[in-house]
Amino acid sequence: MSGTLVLVRHGQSEWNLKNLFTGWHDVDLTDKGRAEAKAAGEALKKRGLRYDVAFTSVLIRAQKTCRFILEATGQGDMEMIEDQALNERDYGDLTGLNKDDARAKWGDEQVHVWRRSYAVAPPGGESLRDTGARVWPYYLRAIQPHVLRGETVLVAAHGNSLRALIMALDGLTPDEVVKMELATGVPVVYRLNADSTVASKEILD
Repeated sequence: MSGTLVLVRHGQSEWNLKNLFTGWHDVDLTDKGRAEAKAAGEALKKRGLRYDVAFTSVLIRAQKTCRFILEATGQGDMEMIEDQALNERDYGDLTGLNKDDARAKWGDEQVHVWRRSYAVAPPGGESLRDTGARVWPYYLRAIQPHVLRGETVLVAAHGNSLRALIMALDGLTPDEVVKMELATGVPVVYRLNADSTVASKEILD
């Protein structure tokens, strides 16, 4: 029995628009972000997908994205399972800073290392590896069992929490995952085999 796993990064947030490090700060979607989330819902609906269970983070931008996607299939009243394990990477001392201002303060090279390395965390924050260390166990414990039962599972979360998950699903190396881009509001649809390996992957862009 093959199950379906749908991953969607939240639509554009207010701090995405302002070019700020967001992390765990709880900011809302922009008008564009809401439109992206609704478009993701419609694209998934056209694939004939309906959801048995939906997971999201404790942050409003992911929760609203999840709700818009569920509403597209008339499932807007479905209970969402919220867990901070799916939260965005914690940017620590960078949170709230404009990315250009951060480069002026610490230099292009240092900010690039904090943003794009796999194992180096910004001051007071998490690396991508740290993010994966909370995402992977949660996926195995809470999400994967639904997929392996043949269910269709929606996960609306964040750029780095989803990159960590995709790293595991696709078998990416640390060098490969830091180069991977994940656009806001673009669904990634996996079909999994009964042994949890990936049968197919489709990006609905």
